[in-house]
Amino acid sequence: MPVYLDHAATTPMLPGARAAYVDALGVVGNPSSIHSQGQQAKRMLEESREVVAASVGAEPIEVIFTSGGTESINLGVKGLYWARQSPARPVVLVPGGEHHATVDAVEWLVRHEGAEVVWLPVDALGRLHPAVLEAALERHGASVALVSVLWANNEVGTIQDVRALVATASRFGVPVHVDAVAAYGYLPLEFDAVGAAAMSISAHKIGGPVGIGALVLSRRSSVEPLIHGGNQQRVRSGTQDVAGAVAFAAAAAEVVREFGAGGGAGSAGVGAAGAGRGGAGSAGASGAVGWAAGAGGGGAGAASGAGTAGAVGGAAGAGGGVGWAAGAGGGAAAGSAGAGGESFVGGLAALRDRLIEGVREAVPEAVLRGDPEASGRLPGNAHFTFPGCEGDSLLFLLDLAGFSVSTGSACQAGVPEISHVLTAMGVSDDEARGALRFTLGHGTTPAEVDALVAALPAAYAAARKAGFSTREVTPAAR
Repeated sequence: MPVYLDHAATTPMLPGARAAYVDALGVVGNPSSIHSQGQQAKRMLEESREVVAASVGAEPIEVIFTSGGTESINLGVKGLYWARQSPARPVVLVPGGEHHATVDAVEWLVRHEGAEVVWLPVDALGRLHPAVLEAALERHGASVALVSVLWANNEVGTIQDVRALVATASRFGVPVHVDAVAAYGYLPLEFDAVGAAAMSISAHKIGGPVGIGALVLSRRSSVEPLIHGGNQQRVRSGTQDVAGAVAFAAAAAEVVREFGAGGGAGSAGVGAAGAGRGGAGSAGASGAVGWAAGAGGGGAGAASGAGTAGAVGGAAGAGGGVGWAAGAGGGAAAGSAGAGGESFVGGLAALRDRLIEGVREAVPEAVLRGDPEASGRLPGNAHFTFPGCEGDSLLFLLDLAGFSVSTGSACQAGVPEISHVLTAMGVSDDEARGALRFTLGHGTTPAEVDALVAALPAAYAAARKAGFSTREVTPAAR
């Protein structure tokens, strides 16, 4: 069976999220309808919103469900820009190496709305320093519409000092959009405490379904909508995906279990004690959410006392709760990464360090990119460049050996190109061509990490023998 080490692209749905999704698909009713079935759907939707809000330290009203991270980023970046154009403020400040959803959204504003993008330099680790941002804000003054920055880089895993960056922008009265898609579920996100205007997250990065995400929009901030219609949400129109929201919340509840409910509304945790129907109650909710049909005392959610000793269950009748791995009873979040009483993130970081050490021993020429300090990079990320070969060649050779890895972001429609992230970090083109990203997640085991390390030398030798390929496009024959 292939070994999956591309969790940054997408991570498998958690058993609890999958069970909650299937159960919720059986519920009929548009949450905007006023009849009882519509109101049942609305209750499920809003209680799911509360769980997602708790997972990022926000208030439920601040969570705007979207179709995923890309839409959230576009709504955050374009919406904040449009909302700040009276008087005109054309400048958008963006660090080098941002995700293409941000890069392309900003470049669209340049082409169609007259925006001026200022690319801020990052250091060799991919980090934007607050002093660099401050200098740009001083230089452009009242012309700045917004700043957009990654919480953690999706390719090299470097974590930004988001709190300091937001504080710097706030002194100039400039709102900040934070792309937290890669950080969500792996770092504690305290949206209200950080003070950003908007933050983008996605369900499928934490074990929820593809096709739903959220823009977390501060109460004090406003954006111009991208989509117009029935005004079902604060700044987004369209019939809301109840089943997707329920599954999103089931995965988000595990984030709360890992980090606790963040600051903001409802810091009581997920699943209030004494939940009568047994659902995934959310922080600040009055009771619990009975998502699954016939949930009884367990249900698709937390048992009584979750948020302290119990975990959030996903499958109907889960009793003590399904953790990050199927069959984790007793309220513990099991999972290959983080088993034995260790937290999921702690176990994942230990596996990451094991992988980094193993790669360095197996291929001494490999260069770790991003922050080498464990505290400065995402717990599941190990990004290397391998000199003298194409990352694509190494990827295909490892794929043949049974390992799924990547050369970078999976959001570029499968088009191989030199990473703009590495370019922004000052890495030469020849070095950047050998990039390979390994990302771990729930279910990753020490044996899988060791197997990859064992397979790597032969794959690297073959890729290096093949050398560099031409990237020129040959015109098609007529």
